[in-house]
Amino acid sequence: MSDFFSLYSHEFVRVACCVPRTKVADTAYNLAETLKLAAQGDKVRAAVMVFPELGLSSYSIDDLLLQDALLDEVEASIAEVVAASRKLFPVLIVGAPLRVASRLYNCAVAIHRGRILGVVPKIYLPNYREFYEKRHFVSGANVNRDEIELAGQSVPFGNNLLFQAQGLAFSFHVEICEDVWVPIPPSSHAAMAGAEVLVNLSASNITIGKAEARRLLCGSQSMRAIAAYAYSAAGPGESTTDLAWDGHAAVYELGDQLVESTRFEKDSTLVHADVDLGRIRQERLRYGGYADCAQEERERVDRFRRISFAFEPPKNKVALERAIERFPYVPSDPAKLRDNCYEAYNIQVQGLAQRLQSSRTENAIIGVSGGLDSTHALIVTCRAMDRLGLSRKNIFAYTMPGFGTSDKTHKNAWRLMKALGVTADEIDIKPAATQMLADIGHPFAKGKKVYDVTFENVQAGLRTDYLFRLANQHRGLVVGTGDLSELGLGWCTYGVGDHMSHYNPNGSVSKTLIQHLIRFVAASGDVDEETAGILHDILNTEISPELIPAGAGGAIQSTEQSVGPYALQDFNLFYLTRLGYRPSKIAFLAWNAWHDVEKGAWPANLDGAARRAYSLAEIRHWLALFLRRFFT
Repeated sequence: MSDFFSLYSHEFVRVACCVPRTKVADTAYNLAETLKLAAQGDKVRAAVMVFPELGLSSYSIDDLLLQDALLDEVEASIAEVVAASRKLFPVLIVGAPLRVASRLYNCAVAIHRGRILGVVPKIYLPNYREFYEKRHFVSGANVNRDEIELAGQSVPFGNNLLFQAQGLAFSFHVEICEDVWVPIPPSSHAAMAGAEVLVNLSASNITIGKAEARRLLCGSQSMRAIAAYAYSAAGPGESTTDLAWDGHAAVYELGDQLVESTRFEKDSTLVHADVDLGRIRQERLRYGGYADCAQEERERVDRFRRISFAFEPPKNKVALERAIERFPYVPSDPAKLRDNCYEAYNIQVQGLAQRLQSSRTENAIIGVSGGLDSTHALIVTCRAMDRLGLSRKNIFAYTMPGFGTSDKTHKNAWRLMKALGVTADEIDIKPAATQMLADIGHPFAKGKKVYDVTFENVQAGLRTDYLFRLANQHRGLVVGTGDLSELGLGWCTYGVGDHMSHYNPNGSVSKTLIQHLIRFVAASGDVDEETAGILHDILNTEISPELIPAGAGGAIQSTEQSVGPYALQDFNLFYLTRLGYRPSKIAFLAWNAWHDVEKGAWPANLDGAARRAYSLAEIRHWLALFLRRFFT
């Protein structure tokens, strides 16, 4: 039975990139450093470990690569790695020069549990500027056999190997250094053939600015191939007669950098990252162009040989060591949050402005409650009018107090409408609601305190009904205010209710993001100091539909007590709708994100009570409620 708290139970795989310290042409020393790092990788339960190009011999040895004594020692070192691997958990991928049929190849050797899974020769040999690999090596495109003898085993050989783990299911492909610098890297076709983790054994000397070029190459390849990309380059100990080495290692996933080594270290280093195979698989399912491209390239894709091997997940728990954003719609990085808010806000403004223009409508009708959603929708509407060169007086904003409207939200609605310079008015819906409740024989009309869903929806429906009739009267467009989180939770009134409008700029924006969008506007300079103060006051108000009168002691109706904390429910919404994860994985990720207040970064402007932890029991409770409300 799998351990819920282990990353290997939820389609994650740990990948390690190693930079061993080397000594030029000292195979015994290089072997010892390789095995030392292999033991470290085994301890952290990495599934795949990537070592640098020609790591067993060292890269910068020039014509020593053609010495029989050195090549014999390299082959003996491989046999030592094979023997040591029998007691190790990870797949080890090491670099070595190998003789095959009177040719010398720059190779990657994949080893697991005493078996050489395969040997992959480098295809693209750089022979420009400081590189002259063609002096020593033959290209892996020039291969005349599918198997070779190595360390007493007959092993697959070629540039068309795709390694497929069975048990803990994952697949990987190997390429070497220059292979990723060409227009169509071998890993592109391997990914279309099914490889999920792409690894690169590199030497890659350092020049000013080259590290950023590597980041661009590896990151873009992981994004284009919809895969993880693990890169490990040569480091300390390589000869500096002609070149310098920074020991650059990193892991990327769909364009995101998961981990990067500290460069220019003096000793051997290892970094690891937990790759989300489920994310890769989901993205490949969703992106139709991926399959279409594989079909177009089928001649190259179909040539891959699948090398299967048994790989059982560890029996002990392996805790996830990956940063999980608590708020997937709201990045914790301040710069990224600012950029996201800028884009989201302008998407909303542009969308509404275009709709008004396309419908030849110059007036907008909106209900303003003094809560988060209507506040932001009103701000967006004002900016849309500004963009179109229309007066904000063309916005007919109405606050419509009902039985549960608090004095604070009522006042804030009026303060906001006046501060933004719109045409403001008020319609008290209580008389009309009382009449409707009486007409349908509801107990409330007879003086009974029955605050059921009918009582609530009569008010929500009336507000929407008024807005649409006002739109008729003013020849305008009803601007919706409900957000994505409410839609996902079914926390809206279907039919003539708050899920209806002519155009809703908030329809694809989560509640947690709307809070930060309001903060963004308040700090942007788009509004004056008085308006910014009103916005912050609204942000500090309890989220409530305000449909039920306040209880004893003035306690108002709380949305989050009914549907759960939006922080958790937006987390559930994102991973269910964006990535299609199964509930067990969503709960696992939520626990990793939320169980410890001190773990991980928080978005800016969140402090105090907003920074709290959730237990697994709470996470499961609210996830179950979310799933029930979302699917039924």
